[in-house]
Amino acid sequence: MSRRNRKRRAMAEMNVVPYIDVMLVLLVIFMVTAPMMQSGVNVNMPNADADLLESDNNQPPLFIVIRENGDISLGNAEIIISTAELTQQMQGQLGETGNRPVYIRADGNAIHTHVTQAMLAAQRAGAKKISWMTEPVTTQ
Repeated sequence: MSRRNRKRRAMAEMNVVPYIDVMLVLLVIFMVTAPMMQSGVNVNMPNADADLLESDNNQPPLFIVIRENGDISLGNAEIIISTAELTQQMQGQLGETGNRPVYIRADGNAIHTHVTQAMLAAQRAGAKKISWMTEPVTTQ
């Protein structure tokens, strides 16, 4: 036998099985965690025929959530805070200019006083753009 036949030839194929295994594990992880990322506070906002809010992609909005019983939370957190705590937390998140938009998601059955107090807390924190969110009117 010649020396050429005894030498091993280099494999020109790439083994992709480990990459497929990693991809499937990542897919399962994302499928399990994706529904958890959609969680938030369930609020029944009032229906209104209003224009859509324009958003600035450079500055994500802050959300103030007001439940029917008047409990206030900032963002999608389930933690209930007072209006004084709301002002303090918002001051740290609004920045110096206060141009970050603030959206209030109030329950349709919430007392107007609670909404007003949340708006005043946002104003005290330095917010300049405060909007009240509603559900679009559905026609049948």
